[in-house]
Amino acid sequence: MNESFDVTDLVAAAANGDEAAWESLVTRFTPLVASVAHGFRLHGTDVDDVAQTVWLRLLEHLGGLREPRALPMWIITTTRNECLRQVRASRRTRPYDPLAEHPAGDGPSAATTADPDEHLIRVARHQALLAGLAELPDHQRELLLLLIEDPPVSYAEISRRLRIKVGSIGPTRARALERLRACPDISAMQSTGSR
Repeated sequence: MNESFDVTDLVAAAANGDEAAWESLVTRFTPLVASVAHGFRLHGTDVDDVAQTVWLRLLEHLGGLREPRALPMWIITTTRNECLRQVRASRRTRPYDPLAEHPAGDGPSAATTADPDEHLIRVARHQALLAGLAELPDHQRELLLLLIEDPPVSYAEISRRLRIKVGSIGPTRARALERLRACPDISAMQSTGSR
């Protein structure tokens, strides 16, 4: 499958039974699903269960998506719904010790004692960034991810890994950032003043 396919092309191809397009969608958007699930403090098999259900729902609704470019938001919304279902299910099965000062999982934590609005804004920014990155062509996404690695990766190493000239890293980065800023999810965050 051509790596430069955009989301609309991938959705159309996957809806027509193209397995490579389906695999590309799953590969591209799995980090987005995981990010949303981690925002609900889900880990391990809970994240796997949520992801499996999200991909099943997408497979069921793939042909009926009215706006394929909105797929990242569809995935975020579906993942949130599945995470909420998972959290509710885990609360029903959580052991309760009436003699404990804080029942299991109900004690104060860093996330509940910090400003909840700030946490929600941070999660929304992160999800918007992941959705935007998922819409970039693979070579631009890989470049941006290499540029933010910690410890920093040298331009020579980036050139070697991506098989591009050192002199083209800056211009490619500029085009990638411009394209990222134009993504609907990023634009929406910028227009609401949540920068």
